[in-house]
Amino acid sequence: MKTKRRAFLQQTSGLLGLAGLLSLTENEALANRLKSPAKAGKPYIVFVAGDHEYSGEQTLPLIAAELEKNYGFRTKVIKSAPDQNAEKNIPGLEALREADLAVFFLRWRQLPPDQLQYIDEYLKSGKPVMGFRTSTHAFNFPKGDASEEWNAFGERAFGSPPGWGKAGHTHYGHESTTDVTIIPEAAKNPILTGVAPSFHAASWLYRVRPDYPPKDATLLLMGKSVNPDKPAIDNPVAWTWKNKANAKVFFTTLGHPEDFQQESVQRLTINAIHWLLGKPVPKKWKGSIAINVPYRGIVK
Repeated sequence: MKTKRRAFLQQTSGLLGLAGLLSLTENEALANRLKSPAKAGKPYIVFVAGDHEYSGEQTLPLIAAELEKNYGFRTKVIKSAPDQNAEKNIPGLEALREADLAVFFLRWRQLPPDQLQYIDEYLKSGKPVMGFRTSTHAFNFPKGDASEEWNAFGERAFGSPPGWGKAGHTHYGHESTTDVTIIPEAAKNPILTGVAPSFHAASWLYRVRPDYPPKDATLLLMGKSVNPDKPAIDNPVAWTWKNKANAKVFFTTLGHPEDFQQESVQRLTINAIHWLLGKPVPKKWKGSIAINVPYRGIVK
């Protein structure tokens, strides 16, 4: 009887040990999956759109379609619902758990905690992150709200000012535009492959200086305001960085829909996505993307 009992205990112990080993292996696999960009096969890019003004919900799907058609990526575009003015709902954010790259084009959202959780998990994963224009002020929770800290999302994710009006973050008027030039020291950066040395952008220049981006960021493009409504200084309009989660970052303050009509901005975007995913920047350009989205402005 004792022999049988001893055998049973040994067998049970072995099974428990095996279960523990499997559990540990599963946890390690999960951790590796969260940390590792570009899984075997086609990398998966999740675009998150929700801005009142710049029609990101129309431009991002066109970029996503191009990435699928000509560059071997899988993509998903998730949007504010029921329309771009819906500040409190972006269904489908759970897709970020499977993403190899997250691309944000947001403005002044107030998402519920269960949706913010997916973004928080992604930012903590150390996987690469990319953002456009108003993502410097992606969230706008009222003072004292439990989620108020999310107003500094731009600083945390991209190394931009911590929200609109913070650290002097402003622009130079809706009647202004921007002359963009490659920063000489960055001329050989692969992200700038095929980008014109200088071009004109419809976006009015965002002021991020003097405190942003961080000193350890790599500046790629500089903007000079044309027809500003106040005294203007030159400001970076594109940079790379590593945030506190050690994630690779690309951010640009460009994002007016007319910007995306320019081949230089299209190449900047496609190149940055490849770079973020550890892929060689395409040696051969597949041709301009047909993006004919008008500037909407803020429509209530």
